[in-house]
Amino acid sequence: MATPARQRISRRPVHGVLLLDKPLGWSSNDALQKAKWLLRAEKAGHTGTLDPLATGLLPLCFGAATKFSQVSLDADKAYRATLRLGQRTSTGDREGDVIDERPVQVDDATLRAAVARFTGPISQLPPMHSALKKDGKALYEYARAGETVERTPRDVVIHAIDIVGRQDAELVIDVRCSKGTYIRTLAEDIGEALGCGAHLSALRRTGSGPLTLAGTITIAELEAMSEGQREALLQPVDALLADWPVLRLDADDAGRFLSGLRRRLPAARGQADLPAVRVYGPGAGAFLGSAHVTAGELIPDRLLSPVEVQSLHPPDRPPDDGPSTAPSPLLEAAA
Repeated sequence: MATPARQRISRRPVHGVLLLDKPLGWSSNDALQKAKWLLRAEKAGHTGTLDPLATGLLPLCFGAATKFSQVSLDADKAYRATLRLGQRTSTGDREGDVIDERPVQVDDATLRAAVARFTGPISQLPPMHSALKKDGKALYEYARAGETVERTPRDVVIHAIDIVGRQDAELVIDVRCSKGTYIRTLAEDIGEALGCGAHLSALRRTGSGPLTLAGTITIAELEAMSEGQREALLQPVDALLADWPVLRLDADDAGRFLSGLRRRLPAARGQADLPAVRVYGPGAGAFLGSAHVTAGELIPDRLLSPVEVQSLHPPDRPPDDGPSTAPSPLLEAAA
């Protein structure tokens, strides 16, 4: 019997950020492709992978928002991790075989001291069961073949570790950390510091930059919605930049900015350099792109195209806060 042809869908331009609560067992790319199909989006990308074992916040970028996905990749992250004390596994998580078991004799003071050792700048050796590549090949491919290859330690920062709770051999912690931190490795290292060993039994990402689990949607919930309801869930294109300072331009300067021209900012003269700002036009305050300010000069980084700006802010759209009367750029604090 012939296999029925896969239904073709008509793709369309969709712009914005979807805050997905990634389900257990799904790869980040599987979740992205499902959401892209449900929205019939032409262009989409995620902002950094979550292992199939992990659940939680996975910001998905569509259309113009994909230009700013690197912002979320570079942002600090937050996780809730569950550690199984007393057992080490071959993969560092619950999917591996138990390779070592030791009794758990840990009091609260010892636990707090061990956690404190891993707060601040630390060095981590990337685990063999990771997607990090060596010679064009993911480390987990070597691991599955029974090979161990040389890896270079990486420097990361653990901003805070909060002990949420402990019951018998199960320890739950909240972690705020820099990009590139391996929570699986952190779990193993804490276990060794406690003298009993440990592996990561569950992981949930709770934050990425200014974004949190608030407003996230599951795949199942997304499937049950109409296309219009799905699109209404999209956060603005600039959602990943929500904690950046704001700079507003008048119409003439906005046009120059969109053409990629640098410009001296009278309002920024004498102020400190700004490594990252989000730039808006007049009137409804159309988002134009990202930039940085050096020695009073506005330097474009990532720009929306005029077509994208018009698509996001059509001319007949009523202004949010009335017409702009500012004759020169205005720097504002982040919202």
